[in-house]
Amino acid sequence: MATTNLSDYNKTTIPNAKSLRFGIVVSEWNKTITENLYQGAKTTLQEHGTLEDNITRLDVPGSYELIYGCKHLLKKGKFDAIIAIGCVIQGETKHFDFVCDAVSQGVKDLNILYDTPTIFCVLTDNTLQQSIDRSGGKHGNKGVECAVAALKMATLT
Repeated sequence: MATTNLSDYNKTTIPNAKSLRFGIVVSEWNKTITENLYQGAKTTLQEHGTLEDNITRLDVPGSYELIYGCKHLLKKGKFDAIIAIGCVIQGETKHFDFVCDAVSQGVKDLNILYDTPTIFCVLTDNTLQQSIDRSGGKHGNKGVECAVAALKMATLT
């Protein structure tokens, strides 16, 4: 379990993103959490030069649908990286396990099938409080961390 702010990073190691284009697919399920993650990602991309017009957002109903939403953007071929944002919180059934496994495998598959990186920004927490802590709370914002990964992967040489 994280015990420090995971959003701390060395900003001097991040390339300028003025010419880069990003797609961000956001799950509507657990919207308060996913909106915080989106804001963290978008702000970070813009802090490193990404223009407002070069960030495309696509909303999907839930985390399971992130895979199709990402594929939809990838097929357009106009992005340097895609970020999949979702939040799945453990409940009383095995549904949590099935969704988490499917989404993580789906994002992995997209990275194998396409030449554009897809970044996994899906919180898979045991409690709502853990998700709050990781979407702008005491452990930072995973959206920031995933935007940094997207910036680095988009400029991978």
